[in-house]
Amino acid sequence: MTDADIQKMIDEFLQAWNSRDVDMVASCYSENLVYRDPNTRGEITDQPSFRRYLKKLLSSWEMTWHEKEAFRAQKPGAWTFLWRADIRKPGGDVKVVVNGMDLVVIENGLIARNEVYFDRLALAPLFVGKTEAKDEGISDFLKLMDG
Repeated sequence: MTDADIQKMIDEFLQAWNSRDVDMVASCYSENLVYRDPNTRGEITDQPSFRRYLKKLLSSWEMTWHEKEAFRAQKPGAWTFLWRADIRKPGGDVKVVVNGMDLVVIENGLIARNEVYFDRLALAPLFVGKTEAKDEGISDFLKLMDG
C-alpha cells in the first residue's frame, strides 16, 4: 500500500466512524476481524459480535474523530495513527476531548485487526454531575465501562 492508499483508508475509516452508522463502520472490517478497545473486555472476532458492540457503542455516545498523525508500521498493510475524539453523551452539554491511538492491519482492502488505545478515565467528566453526588456519577461511569 502506498502512503496515499493508507491516507485514503484512514479518511474513509474516520468518515465511517463519524457517521455513527453501524453498517458503514462494519463494512470497513473483514468478516474474521480482531477488534479490541478499552471497553471490549477482550477481542471481538466476528462481524455479528462486532455489529452488536457497535450498535450499543454508537447509540451511547456522540463522537467525532480527527486524525492527528499516521505512521506506517513495519508489517505490510499495518499502520498506526494518533487521533483526537470529541465525545459527549447524546443530547448532553458536557464534551470531553480524548486522545488515543489505533493499530490497524489491512488485509484484502479491509481492516482485519484494529486495536484502540485511550485512557477511559478521560470520559469520567461525562458522568460526574449526572447525579447530585459526584460519587454516584463516578459509580455509574465505572458500571458502564465495565459492563
